[in-house]
Amino acid sequence: MLRELKTFIAVTRHGTLAAAGMHIGLTQSAVSAQMRNLEQALGIRLFDRTGRQAILNAAGLRALPMAREMLDTFSRMALMEDVSEYRGELKIGAVATVQTGLLPAALVRLREQAPLLEPKLVPGVSLNLLSQVDAGEVDLAILIKPPFELPKELHAQVIRREPFVLIVPPELPGDDPLALLAEQPLVRYDRSSFGGRLVTRFLREQRIDVRVALELDELEAIVKMVEHGLGVALMPKAGLWLDYGANVRIVPLGQYTFHRELVLLQRHSQTHVPIQQLFARCLA
Repeated sequence: MLRELKTFIAVTRHGTLAAAGMHIGLTQSAVSAQMRNLEQALGIRLFDRTGRQAILNAAGLRALPMAREMLDTFSRMALMEDVSEYRGELKIGAVATVQTGLLPAALVRLREQAPLLEPKLVPGVSLNLLSQVDAGEVDLAILIKPPFELPKELHAQVIRREPFVLIVPPELPGDDPLALLAEQPLVRYDRSSFGGRLVTRFLREQRIDVRVALELDELEAIVKMVEHGLGVALMPKAGLWLDYGANVRIVPLGQYTFHRELVLLQRHSQTHVPIQQLFARCLA
């Protein structure tokens, strides 16, 4: 019945039987059959089916957290206290700047202490990674702290604070960041991303109306755009562009400095799992 519980959780996350099947490698008919088996075993209906959608009813809403708890309990049964002997996969979600920043050194330390472990990197943007941790699709993730309250099942530990700076083409004069933002076109950090929402709040608080030259979510690409003179950009002081010596000038924000926080996100039920505790220590 564990297989049916995993499929049940996938259906609740993706909303339709077909979408759930696509993500877990099953046909729609196989997903439907598993859900019938689960409902028959429990003696209750879990979904209200409307067209293609499978919407949780009251019984399904009650069953969902218990299904997650049962899968968490089962996964803990297979864990060894001696992490040096741990065999298995650890799915680690990470935003782009973490993959080239914090993560490589942490993974080396992890391999030294748990050489039989098989880490698997799952790239993504913060919002998607949050959903994947919540759904149990990744074990833990390093992402930008969400600008909203987390579900009670999730635990976020702040591991780094990164200040935002203004980057400008090297030949552009001026050291007043607010004046430069008001006068120059902005290569804008995607407003829908967690980091981009921090930029939006800063601009609103400083009452700056900007001219957007381009909007995107890839920080290294933003730096390239500024290097070529497309505009200026508000960026967290993090990423490969600091290592390779990007051809930009950094203008500190001074008293206006704001930060993005990187967090290690886990399910509460997994925070005491030895291998996850070890990974958290390797990040420190």
